[in-house]
Amino acid sequence: MPLGLNQTDLISMRIKENDLKTRAKDERIVALETENAMLYLKLAQLQNSLRMSRQETSHYERMLDHEKSYRHESAQTCVKLASIVKNLREELADVRCRVQSIPECIASEYDNIMSEIEKRNQLVKSHYSGMTDLQRKLMELEAALQGANERHAREKKRRRDLHNTLMELRGNIRVHCRVRPLMNFDTGSEDISTLGRPYSQSEVVTHVMDDENVCVQTAKHNKAFEYERVYSPLENQEAVFEEVQPMITSLLDGYNVCIMAYGQTGSGKTHTMIGGHKNEDYNLTTEPQPEEGVIPRAVRQLFSIISEKPADTHTVEVSVVEVYNNDIRDLLGNDPKVRHDVVTSSDGSLSVPTLTSRAVGTVDDVMSLVRHGLKARREISTLIHEHSSRSHLVVMLTVSIQTHHFLFSPQRVTSPTDVFAVPQSTIPKERSHRRQLPQPHSAPNLSKVTMRSRTPSPVRSLSDTSSSGVIKTKLQLVDLAGSECVGMSGVTGSALREASYINKSLSALADVLGALAEHRAHVPYRNSRITHLLQDSIGGDAKLLVMLCISPANRYVTESVQCLGFGQRARQVQRGPIRRKLPGNMERIGPGDGPTYSGRNSPRPKSAGPYKQ
Repeated sequence: MPLGLNQTDLISMRIKENDLKTRAKDERIVALETENAMLYLKLAQLQNSLRMSRQETSHYERMLDHEKSYRHESAQTCVKLASIVKNLREELADVRCRVQSIPECIASEYDNIMSEIEKRNQLVKSHYSGMTDLQRKLMELEAALQGANERHAREKKRRRDLHNTLMELRGNIRVHCRVRPLMNFDTGSEDISTLGRPYSQSEVVTHVMDDENVCVQTAKHNKAFEYERVYSPLENQEAVFEEVQPMITSLLDGYNVCIMAYGQTGSGKTHTMIGGHKNEDYNLTTEPQPEEGVIPRAVRQLFSIISEKPADTHTVEVSVVEVYNNDIRDLLGNDPKVRHDVVTSSDGSLSVPTLTSRAVGTVDDVMSLVRHGLKARREISTLIHEHSSRSHLVVMLTVSIQTHHFLFSPQRVTSPTDVFAVPQSTIPKERSHRRQLPQPHSAPNLSKVTMRSRTPSPVRSLSDTSSSGVIKTKLQLVDLAGSECVGMSGVTGSALREASYINKSLSALADVLGALAEHRAHVPYRNSRITHLLQDSIGGDAKLLVMLCISPANRYVTESVQCLGFGQRARQVQRGPIRRKLPGNMERIGPGDGPTYSGRNSPRPKSAGPYKQ
């Protein structure tokens, strides 16, 4: 240890030296770390450059491979093209050879054709004289065929007229049948694309054979039905009314008339009677419409005929009624829910005196009242039909005819039961059933005249007509509610109760027709309000037409057969000749002195023996 320095100073100096060395080393470390970071950065840049170089190299290698493949394919294509070109050259050479030979072939064919034409001309000339005779015979045959068709049409019309005359003499109910077209809802639960396909629910099984016969294909066998008229799905509303129109004319000739539509729900009854409609818009207007039904057309026809008559000789009143849940309801009254009853008067005629009757003078008046009633009619939507009527609709038009016009204005005879009047002397009421001869050398009293009929009509009390010189005839247009299969319609609650009443009333109508057809002593009119209301029309003195409406789809084949069977039973009813209404101060005298059975309002006496058709 040097002199003059103690140990403490020496240690301090060493510490300072070590600190300096440490600081220098730290600085060196920092410098090295900085240099190391720079090297790492440079390394990363080089690695990135290397990766990009490798990618470019890979891209160039793929491009090279693609180019090689393209050159290979191009070479193969060139080989194929060369082969095709070679073939084309060979074909072109062949075509050139053929073209060179075409003129010779054409010349040869031309010569052959001209030779054949010459032969044909000679053959035509040889048969031309015979052709003239054939044409003449053909024209004669066509004329004979046309004449036969015209005679057939005349005989067919004459047969139908005779058939209608026979039905009027027998008092049979006229039955028409209308088959509607297929509708979208006929598919049921099936897809709409299956509409009309074989073995589907909408398969057409009801076929119109001709204008009088309809056939239904069932699972066991085919069933054919014959009616006075059958309308195919292609026939429009005008064709239907054309057959109904003569009955409207009979109304002003002194006959009561009833037209009713019968069928299952959704079969087109309301469309037939009223016309096409959407929601509550029935398109009832004063102007004729292609889709309007029997009711608007009948009203228009009625007023058209009345307009040709002398003024103030005819008046018309309208009532609109529905039979809902076996209750009669007035659709023109202030409260449609009020119940009304059918009353039997002292002379045996039926009426509903509490109904509202509105006097009308134009078609527009009637259409407005009918439209008002239709808005109040019950309708719901079911699985079968969107607008299912829940009640029977009856539109009644009462026509009052002045007696002097009825007697002395010229009347067109519409049926063999029209009356040819011969003036008779006044006779006491208690002897009104005896024949009376005209009083000679005395003028008839026009205020008291009796009528003698040339038809074998029974004696009839005419107290249903007014003695004040007015004859009242009634036109009933009935749109029955449709029979309904609850399982198919899917109704519940109040709609199920409505369906029950509808089916019961239609069954009651079938029972009434069955009783009339079998000439039973008792006819159950009172089993239902609708049959009781229409008693005078069904079994009384009125021309009755039943319009059967059916669906052609297999889905409703059971209901269609039931409906057609109902029509067959209706055709079997024989009510006796339909009598024309006469003024109350006249009587109708037949070949006998006493009243005879007519099959309407009184049972046939047992002593009369079996009924003769």
